[in-house]
Amino acid sequence: MPGNNYCPSPTTPRTRLERLLRDRELRKSSRVSTPSEEIGDTLSEADFFSQDSILSCQLSDEQQDFEGLLEGSPPQDVRPRKQRLLVVANRLPVSATRMADDAWHLEISVGGLVSALLGVKEFDARWIGWAGVHVPDESGQKALTEALAKKRCIPVFLDEDTVHQYYNGYCNNVLWPLFHYLGLPQEDRLSTTRSFQSQFDAYKRANHMFADVVNEHYEEGDVVWCHDYHLMFLPKCLKEHNSKMKVGWFLHTPFPSSEIHRMLPSRSDLLRSVLAADLVGFHTYDYARHFVSACTRILGLEGTPEGVEDQGRLTRVAAFPIGIDSDRFIRALELPKVKESMKDLKERFAGRKLMLGVDRLDMIKGIPQKILAFEAFLEENPQWREKVVLLQIAVPTRTDVPEYQKLTSQVHEIVGRINGKFGTLTSVPIHHLDRSLDFTALCALYAVTDVALVTSLRDGMNLVSYEFVACQAAKKGVLILSEFAGAAQSLGAGALLVNPWNISDVATSIRYALNMSEDEREKRFHHNFMHVTTHTSQEWAATFVSELNDTVVEAQLRTRQVLPVLPIDTAVSRYTCSHNRLLILGFNGSLTEPVDSSGRRGGQIRELEPRLNPELKEPLKKLCGDEKTTVIVLSGSDRSVLDNNFEEFNMWLAAENGMFLRLTSGDWMTTMPENLNMDWVDSVKHVFEYFTERTPRSHFELRETSLVWNYKYAGKQAFPYLLDFIPPLFSLPS
Repeated sequence: MPGNNYCPSPTTPRTRLERLLRDRELRKSSRVSTPSEEIGDTLSEADFFSQDSILSCQLSDEQQDFEGLLEGSPPQDVRPRKQRLLVVANRLPVSATRMADDAWHLEISVGGLVSALLGVKEFDARWIGWAGVHVPDESGQKALTEALAKKRCIPVFLDEDTVHQYYNGYCNNVLWPLFHYLGLPQEDRLSTTRSFQSQFDAYKRANHMFADVVNEHYEEGDVVWCHDYHLMFLPKCLKEHNSKMKVGWFLHTPFPSSEIHRMLPSRSDLLRSVLAADLVGFHTYDYARHFVSACTRILGLEGTPEGVEDQGRLTRVAAFPIGIDSDRFIRALELPKVKESMKDLKERFAGRKLMLGVDRLDMIKGIPQKILAFEAFLEENPQWREKVVLLQIAVPTRTDVPEYQKLTSQVHEIVGRINGKFGTLTSVPIHHLDRSLDFTALCALYAVTDVALVTSLRDGMNLVSYEFVACQAAKKGVLILSEFAGAAQSLGAGALLVNPWNISDVATSIRYALNMSEDEREKRFHHNFMHVTTHTSQEWAATFVSELNDTVVEAQLRTRQVLPVLPIDTAVSRYTCSHNRLLILGFNGSLTEPVDSSGRRGGQIRELEPRLNPELKEPLKKLCGDEKTTVIVLSGSDRSVLDNNFEEFNMWLAAENGMFLRLTSGDWMTTMPENLNMDWVDSVKHVFEYFTERTPRSHFELRETSLVWNYKYAGKQAFPYLLDFIPPLFSLPS
């Protein structure tokens, strides 16, 4: 309807929100109208996700179906060319094993990122990453490249030393613990590794190797999506090669608070490298807020609701909670193999409530805390000892690392003690498995579970909770979820949130979950099920890439609105032809030495009294020696500061913002009345003293005509004090 602001044309969305809503509806309608494109229509779930092949041989029909899913539309289907998406991650979605000089065994990996991007059909996706093997010979690299090309994957070949220091060293020994609030490695761990600097050098070297491969395969218009803490240097490397490249970066772990991140020796380098991206994404708003805060407090940049701004350039920072391919789990429950496993499990645990934990055997997963809470529950509720069982799946990781070996022994010891304490000749309260389960067995286990227990001490998202909800349409079990997992932001309304460190609180939640009424269970489940089935991994990936495209367009529009750069040639020509020139130069910040050698605003205090930059002395002398040029230096500082810095130049000086004037060869003149009353200083001085004591790195200066409070070194953390400072000033005597 013409003139109706509330009925815009659906083809011309005016805002980002309208565009996102339109794109989401288009994706939904596309899925409904083309059911034949859904993953799994041509294969059973078990077959699809377990295909192995030696790709030097002919591909099987099923594997060709898999390639068709990766490649998108069949060749004979004439459609507009899709936008290419280069997905760059540390590891490829396949694992490679060498069988001969020119033969490789490739096994499809299954993970959240893999399933997320398999479902995105709007883009022509390519994967770039390390294949997980060392290939020193050229013939082997060529054969592996050709084999991976059939999977639309592009390998990055890393040497063993780089992998050891970059992946095992800096990524797993420094960044991963710090991002999960475990701190930097102490001396006992440092003794088995190289120094921070050598690991960081390897980290940068590996990121440059990833960038070289991306640049080699990049085509104009491609979207480059970098993933995780392994590749924090990659956005900067890519932008330095091509500033017009569309680059996004997403972190799959938590991002710690600025107080934690500032411990990192390379903190500034990593932050600035990530800020080179056009769009930076996190799982939750808390992580995004921590990142913006780190950029504000460590780099001194400006944080805005949209992201981080640096000298007019805006890097968008936003939350994009990942999901799962919920349809895959729902369809799996109809497979005969899953139904048979469900029947066996129900018979095996008949008469007992089944509690389930599925975790990597990792320090952050809180497995010991979970088991101790279960022990506390059994002690406090003896009537449940014969009626409940905890099945804990602990997938081994990094078995060669001493800390992980110690954790394994600790868990085994606790499980053995509890089973010995509460077990009988025919049953034990805890079943602990140190191995992973295949997809069908896991789906069956999810479906028959009464209570899922996720007690992560710190987790980026934790998709186990999503998988459990997706498989619970019939059972409608209860989810007990750690408040320190990213999933708590999404599933918190339907789950029982707990602090995993509070053993008694978790034990109480277990009792509440087991005794929960059917009506409450259904309400809680319905809330979480709706979220899991609508906020899917495919929706997550499509939204991020769409937002990245939109961000680049907005950046281009913003650039057009910026005032043009001064045409240097024209300015020099006009200056040369003129006969009477006046140059007014500011002192503080313009002619002074940089406060911080790293270029960081709001940095360390080097000198309280500003000093002229030594590199500018010779140019100033030439300007002042020109008879056609008059130079004036204007400053808010007092007369002594200007005298100390410009006594040797032939120029005019304006101190205290013009209250005092003089030619360097003459005496100071004043522009203020001779009878100016400065008695007011004593009445306000105590106010400045009060806030100086409470604002670190601030100070006040008493000048001849003014009183100045200087907080430029205090950083953004001083802002609350500045807001408190305003009311007292309004009540001062006039």
